[in-house]
Amino acid sequence: MPFVINGVEKETDADGFLLEADFSEEAVNDIAAAQGLTLTDEHRAVINYLREKFKEDGHTPSLRNLIKGLQDDGILADASSNKLFELFPDGGAAKQGVKVAGLTKPFGKGGY
Repeated sequence: MPFVINGVEKETDADGFLLEADFSEEAVNDIAAAQGLTLTDEHRAVINYLREKFKEDGHTPSLRNLIKGLQDDGILADASSNKLFELFPDGGAAKQGVKVAGLTKPFGKGGY
C-alpha cells in the first residue's frame, strides 16, 4: 500500500514501510493519518528521536535501546514498552513509530 505524500506516491514494502526514508513533516502527518493516529507532543518526540538515530546510525534502535535512549536523553522520562505501545498501538514505536516517522523497515531482532 503506497502512501501519497505531497501528491507523490511513495512505494512501500509488503509491511507498509517506505522503501526510501522521507524526512518531511508531510510524511509524518500523512502516514499518521493513514494509520489512524492523532499525534501528540509525545508521539512527535519519539518520532524525532527515531529519525535522529536513523540519520546517525543508518537504522533505528531496538525496542530496548529505544526505551533506554528516550529515558537517558530526557526525551520521554517515563518511556517503557507499555507507554510506547499506548502511543503506537499497532506494533509499538519500534514498528509503527518507525513507519509513521517515514523511515525504512527496521532490521529486526539480532540485526542491530
